[in-house]
Amino acid sequence: MEDTYNHRTSLVKGAKGVVKEAKRHATKKVNKVVDRATDEYSSHQNYKRFQDDEDEDEDFYRSSQAQDGQSYNENEGGSSDGTEGHDDEDEIYEGEYQGIPSAADEKQKKSQVALGQPVSDATRDRSDLEQERQADEEELAQQYELIIQECGHGRFQWQLFLVLGLALMSDGVEVFVVGFVLPSAETDMCVPDSSSGWLGSIVYLGMMFGAFFWGGMSDKLGRRQILLICMSTNGFFAFLSSFVQGYGLFLLCRLVAGFGIGGAVPIVFSFFAEVLSREKRGEHLSWLCMFWMIGEIYASAMAWAIIPHYGWSFSMGSAYQFHSWRVFVVVCALPCVGAVVALTFMPESPRFYLEVGKHDEAWMILKQIHDTNMRARGQPEKVFSVNRIKTPRQLDELVEMDSESGNPVSKLYFRLKAEIHGIYLNLKKCFNYPMQENMMRLAVVWFTLSFGYYGLSVWFPDVIKHLQADEYASKVKIHNNERIESFTFNFTLENQIHKNGLFINDQFINMKLKSVTFVDSTFRNCYFDDVTSVGSYFRNCTFIDAYFYNTDIDDSKLIDGTEVINSTFTHNKIGCQMTFDDDYSAYWVYFINFLGTLAVLPGNIVSALLMDKIGRLSMLGGSMVLSGISCFFLWFGTSESMMIFMLCLYNGLSISAWNSLDVVTTESFPTVRRGTGFGFCNALCKLAAVLGNLIFGSLVGITKAIPILMASSVLVGGGLVGLRLPDTRANVLM
Repeated sequence: MEDTYNHRTSLVKGAKGVVKEAKRHATKKVNKVVDRATDEYSSHQNYKRFQDDEDEDEDFYRSSQAQDGQSYNENEGGSSDGTEGHDDEDEIYEGEYQGIPSAADEKQKKSQVALGQPVSDATRDRSDLEQERQADEEELAQQYELIIQECGHGRFQWQLFLVLGLALMSDGVEVFVVGFVLPSAETDMCVPDSSSGWLGSIVYLGMMFGAFFWGGMSDKLGRRQILLICMSTNGFFAFLSSFVQGYGLFLLCRLVAGFGIGGAVPIVFSFFAEVLSREKRGEHLSWLCMFWMIGEIYASAMAWAIIPHYGWSFSMGSAYQFHSWRVFVVVCALPCVGAVVALTFMPESPRFYLEVGKHDEAWMILKQIHDTNMRARGQPEKVFSVNRIKTPRQLDELVEMDSESGNPVSKLYFRLKAEIHGIYLNLKKCFNYPMQENMMRLAVVWFTLSFGYYGLSVWFPDVIKHLQADEYASKVKIHNNERIESFTFNFTLENQIHKNGLFINDQFINMKLKSVTFVDSTFRNCYFDDVTSVGSYFRNCTFIDAYFYNTDIDDSKLIDGTEVINSTFTHNKIGCQMTFDDDYSAYWVYFINFLGTLAVLPGNIVSALLMDKIGRLSMLGGSMVLSGISCFFLWFGTSESMMIFMLCLYNGLSISAWNSLDVVTTESFPTVRRGTGFGFCNALCKLAAVLGNLIFGSLVGITKAIPILMASSVLVGGGLVGLRLPDTRANVLM
């Protein structure tokens, strides 16, 4: 028995030597495969060599395992008969032989493995595993590029282009629907000036958190699945927001809708880039950017066509009113609904499947891409020749799990906490060397471009309205010390100021007061019936024995010490009685925005055609500097026509910067962190939009010099930083 034990000990030591030697040869083989992959890609040879190398590796491991197993069988066959029948003792020695750790020598036992079995990942250093995965990802990147080239660019890419374009269009609509409904919603819901502007800011806050969360989740659960979830969230709450009446509930719905659509941009560009070859990527990602511009045009056209038509609205009593701007909100949710329906017919990104080790699923999708494109070309007989694709080593992640006895809420909390922690860890890797410096530059460019663009574009309707209001106020008619007795007013009074007036036994019946102000006036024994006052006020006036029936005159219109003595209010109208028949600038403001979005079209076409010719960085930096200079000349705009021309010029120049930045950001991150990195940059974009809304909105009625100088300076500065980003034209998707 003792001889058998010694014999087995010698066998274990020999096995260790064999495994050690096998590991050394395997390392050489992996390095050889990586080198061959690089050479293959540089010389544009067939990627089947990748499969041959993998087959050689598998044959090597099989031969090593067979030899080791044969040696083991020969030794076991030569053991003495005295060991037969002692199963219990054999199990003990077999367990020790397989490397089960003991308390006496844990370090030594961890290194012991069974003959012919690979070293367990649990016994290896994490950094070694990550290095192996990095080598696998580099090899996969080269091979995947060749596979996409074999699949070709055709019908499948164009189908996905249209589907993802609808999702990107929804993001553009969501951004601009805020600016268009902002004045109408705040007026319709009687929002005080102190709360004005929250609607614009809260939507961008939702988009900011949504971009980071959904972008990170797309790296874990897949592009298509997460895009479906976030688009469905946006569509449902955007539709719901058109029906709610309270301003607080309306803000909540728009917040959640913004949270949903926030994931569209990072996922759409990541998804589409992963089915494009390197030669097609810059141009076709730029064409995809056009859908964001189409979303702008769609929102502007619908606002121009719908919102000013007060006759399109309906009401249920005086408490529930569905004005035309709510119809506009419903119409703006339609692209999102279309994107959700179309996405259900599209497959997942094959590149994502390969990253998470789902080889068969990825192969099936790549075959689908190949066959779809070949049939469209009239070559259905062409066979997809790829048999095996490299999949990176999968590293286990430690996830905190709740106990089985926990309730569903706590389980959801722990799951959400674990996912957010995983996104945070993935984001930290984006700031590690060698990506740290480039990540900081990308963040600066995203923030500066967004601050200037959103600060000017979203609040530009208010600039035009202030210019028109100044012109309107210059035409005001002033009446002083008038005395009117026993007269019936049954017509519209507009843009007038009445000072020190005396009205005795007068009747105001079925009439409108539009931008009319009564100052220090007295109303004695007057009768008000079915009176609507828009932008009209009574300042320091006195009402004596007056009767109000079915009017909207309330405490908000009776200001600055106005006294009401022995007067009666009956059946007062509820709400702000907003009507675009009274808005002298509605058509003009929306038409201006429509022109501004059309001016983006030439810049989009030029950037798509020249993206791969003059380079991403030259287009990014040059576009930002030129748009900053054009923004500066807005300072000298003294008329509406000049301001409109400068706005169109600014929009046309800045769109090239947006397209270039989207392409550079997509190509700067590896596949496992592309959604997370892009989502973080897009979250910075929305943070800049919030700051731009608050700063520009607070100054739009005071001065235009500070906002214009701020926007111009940050755009030029961001453009200079963008020129120092690395050129990504030659990158394969890691």
